[in-house]
Amino acid sequence: MVRYFSQHLAAKQPFFSLPNTVLILLMMALCLLSNNVYALSKVTATVDKNPAMIHESILLTVTADDDVNRNALDTSPLLDDFIVGQTSVNSQTSMVNFKTSRTTQWKIVLIARNAGRFIIPALSIKNKKTEPIELTVLASNENSDDKQTDIFVTSALSHDQVYVQQLLTLTIKLHFAVELKSGSLTEPNLIGATIEKIGQDKQSDSIINGKRYRVIEQIYAVTPQQSGEFTLQAPVFSGEILQASKRRSSFLSFAQTKPVSILGDELNLKVLPVPDNYPSNAQWLPTDILTLHQEWQAPSEQFTVGEPITRTITLTAAGLSKAQLPKLDMQSSPGLKIYPDQAELHANIRNGRLISQKVQNFALVPSTAGDFVLPQMSITWFNTITNRIEQATLPSKSISVKAAEGAISQSSTNEFNLASKLNKTTDNSDIRAKSLAPQSATTGPIITNQDKTLQWLFLGLWLLTTLAWLVQHFYLSQKKPVKMRINHTKNAGNHYLALLAACKKNNAEQALSLVLPWLKEILSRDKPEIKISNIAQAQVFVQEQSFATALNDLQQHLYGKSAINGAGSWQGMALLTAIQTVDKQQGANTKISGLLPLNP
Repeated sequence: MVRYFSQHLAAKQPFFSLPNTVLILLMMALCLLSNNVYALSKVTATVDKNPAMIHESILLTVTADDDVNRNALDTSPLLDDFIVGQTSVNSQTSMVNFKTSRTTQWKIVLIARNAGRFIIPALSIKNKKTEPIELTVLASNENSDDKQTDIFVTSALSHDQVYVQQLLTLTIKLHFAVELKSGSLTEPNLIGATIEKIGQDKQSDSIINGKRYRVIEQIYAVTPQQSGEFTLQAPVFSGEILQASKRRSSFLSFAQTKPVSILGDELNLKVLPVPDNYPSNAQWLPTDILTLHQEWQAPSEQFTVGEPITRTITLTAAGLSKAQLPKLDMQSSPGLKIYPDQAELHANIRNGRLISQKVQNFALVPSTAGDFVLPQMSITWFNTITNRIEQATLPSKSISVKAAEGAISQSSTNEFNLASKLNKTTDNSDIRAKSLAPQSATTGPIITNQDKTLQWLFLGLWLLTTLAWLVQHFYLSQKKPVKMRINHTKNAGNHYLALLAACKKNNAEQALSLVLPWLKEILSRDKPEIKISNIAQAQVFVQEQSFATALNDLQQHLYGKSAINGAGSWQGMALLTAIQTVDKQQGANTKISGLLPLNP
């Protein structure tokens, strides 16, 4: 057309001639006709099923015969009687025999809130309205076998009345007899409660009223934190199902999808408060059953000083989560150290009930021989079946600990020393008694001849000794006093050096085996009368906190279960520093007490 105008201008022909005027009018008419072809003239609405089943999705399709904005359709009038789910918009342009047509289509998923007869109101797009649709929604008991739905959701609670913080299970099952392309279930929601999914989804097959369904099952643990009456919101399934194509040729046809949404049932729950008679100082544990069980590493009732004893306590509860299981405490006693291990928690579903367990190991290390009584362990809980307060109890237990082989107890040593002193005293008394006893009487006079030579000899020797002592004393008084130090024994030095080497190598077993010999040697420097048979007795005389802490860490590493399994390594630097500190302190004490004057 531009070329036509340019040709006439070049020819200097009048533009508004009759042929040109007719041509312009024709072009304007074509433009008007083309605009009328694409103008919106009609809006229609249809549903995919009528009647429909309660909680079953209904697909409402609204079609406009023009390309319009996707937000031009207002669906708010549907909210009064329906739950509006997924909405998709699709625009198409087609040409048949040089005739172009455009359409815009909305697919809206609806779920009826109640059973009955409803009117889908007229929906408007650019002043064009759809026709109202009369819809019938049937209840579940009104549905016959031939009207049975292909997809539905069921949900159930293990209890409809529980106590606050009592755990109950929610089971949600999705049944479908068609092929799903995609889909998802909404998470359950309950005001004032914690909800946690248990395990993975389970899949199975089921036949209901002669129809085979594929079933996907989900289980949740629900723990209400407030008392009162609550409503658990219904689960909603949203997804797409595959439909067979209506085209006859399977080679060029593709499977079509259809959006669906399914609404489950709402569930009512009543939560009771904590009973007034429950002890205020006890942890609130509402459960069906709670038990305590203990195991020992060996059936023998005889144990040895220094050897660890493993006691395993298992707490089992039904209807409590792992986080609700109480702490297990074991009381210690003098001469018996207790090292608790990290507790192990387990939970699984058995016969529709959640069973939780706490398993904890305790390492008991006796430091002295004797009999020990482990006090009973009890846990207060509330029986939700009988509505009574009960106690789970482990009775007290007595254990007997014997001394290690080759070790001499303090009492035995004292008795031995006392007996030696008594025997020595008795021998001296007998000698003195014999020397003082009168001689037996004899007949006749006793003639005694005295020789004065020996007496003068002894007197002379005594005078010489006295003179020599005076000279020596006068000579030494001119010099500084001599200090004599009690020498360490060779074994003490060997034990000390070997213990330091074991700490530097981080060898826990060797270090613990050398601690007691080293303590015996350093304590015998100043107080030889001290007799010790274990580390606990030695710590009474060694008042050094850093040494006690380092030694306790060493025993914890050797006797704790996690360390035995190789979960950690021991570092001996802290014990090495503490040993050097104790050795210097004991050396200073020995130096002070070892300053002896020279005897004549």
